[in-house]
Amino acid sequence: MESRVTQDQINSTLWAACDTFRGAFDSSEYKNYILVFMFMKYLSDVWKDKQEEYKSQYGDDSELLKRKMRRERFVLPDDCTFDYLHAHRNDPDIGEKIDKVLAKIEDQNLEKLEGVFRNISFNSEKLGQTKDRNRRLKNLINDFANPILDFRPSILGRKEDLIGNAYMYLIERFASGAGKKGGEFYTPHEVSELLAKLVSPKAGARICDPTCGSGSLLITVAEEVKDSKGNPSNDFSLFGQESNGDTWALSKLNMFLHSMDTADIQWGDTINNPLLLEGDSLMKFDVVVANPPFSLDKWGYEEAEADRYRRFLRGLPPKSKGDYAFILHMIDTALPTGKIGVIVPHGVLFRGSAEGKIRQALIEENLLEAVIGLPTNLFFGTGIPAAILIFNKAKEHKDVLFIDASKEYQEGKKQNKLRPEDVQNIVSTYKAFETVDKYAYRADLAEIKENEFNLNIPRYVDTFEEEEPVDIQAVQAEINQLESELVDVRKEMDGYLKELGF
Repeated sequence: MESRVTQDQINSTLWAACDTFRGAFDSSEYKNYILVFMFMKYLSDVWKDKQEEYKSQYGDDSELLKRKMRRERFVLPDDCTFDYLHAHRNDPDIGEKIDKVLAKIEDQNLEKLEGVFRNISFNSEKLGQTKDRNRRLKNLINDFANPILDFRPSILGRKEDLIGNAYMYLIERFASGAGKKGGEFYTPHEVSELLAKLVSPKAGARICDPTCGSGSLLITVAEEVKDSKGNPSNDFSLFGQESNGDTWALSKLNMFLHSMDTADIQWGDTINNPLLLEGDSLMKFDVVVANPPFSLDKWGYEEAEADRYRRFLRGLPPKSKGDYAFILHMIDTALPTGKIGVIVPHGVLFRGSAEGKIRQALIEENLLEAVIGLPTNLFFGTGIPAAILIFNKAKEHKDVLFIDASKEYQEGKKQNKLRPEDVQNIVSTYKAFETVDKYAYRADLAEIKENEFNLNIPRYVDTFEEEEPVDIQAVQAEINQLESELVDVRKEMDGYLKELGF
């Protein structure tokens, strides 16, 4: 029977479970505990469901049952279930027990889960002194025993995507509350969706995000993959790299919950230590997308000139602004037919010196296809407007499309959002690749060269609204009328003042 539990119910119940930690320490810390525990509960429920299914077919102690369970997409060792932890929730060493369960799960699933729990301990003083810690962990276990958080496929029916959606919901809520740090691990879903539709991945594509954060952008692009008939397809392979260990772990769990656990997600600094390699060369992809850190300082300038992969032959980005370091990496990791979509601060469009030379080289090589200006305050932790650059290594013309989408959005208290119609307007304009009055402009190379390779959008898209022509005669008549009325008012005032003896 299909579950009647809704996405909103699951989301709100999970968010309420965070009350266990609120006030004790910052959400940027406790998010890892909530998300890891949710993941463990998911594994436990799926395992329990499959075990019950096989028991009904092969009996309780059948060797066949054990062999069948060992062939599942993951293995859960004995005493590593949520039921085991729930039964021991009052134990004085419950934190240590949770850590041991996670360690055993990781050991039995090294190919998919190696290292994902290494940076977290439920027996840590981060969760308080022993008494407080035990109370919090007991509350957390009780919260996840709520029937609404029953993640068994037999209960959810065809709604298994509820779990992946709930995980993404939590990550977005945590990012929203984390201020500047939130932008480091999450790209707002509407922006991810826009980027996915712009790069339009095809079946069979190898897709990469070299700064993948918690994996939300990579997953959204994967969900946009279409076959030759335009139908959704699961024929793709995912690759990513993330420099922050905690965030890398969240990305691995995110992939697993979305049944994309074959994704190759590496932990390391993409610029200084690229790990997605084939032999001695950088791996190449059909689609490369990213929301890299804006204008990153200390990105690796000192080592870049001697880069063994020769990514910076077009020039070295400045020491204190790594935007073009990520762009150049993405271009060099795209196949000759590949597409690249990258979110950047507007300074990338017009800053001079080294960045200006790199920008000129990319344009003269006919790699840049579109520049799309986004509204302000879309991203967590920064109110500045950003732009999307689309590079296409297989361009069939030499023009660049400029789109000014900065004025179309839904205003919010904390953040603005792109509405579905805003996303659709950008995508359809990009696909049409034609000038649209006050919104888009198709520029040729000569125009861009005339502007000294400055890509500042107002140089190309004229959004200036002309004012209504002024009727000079009507204005003069109105002034005369007002002056006449003023004379009458003054006469009246003089009369009142005389009566009062002034």
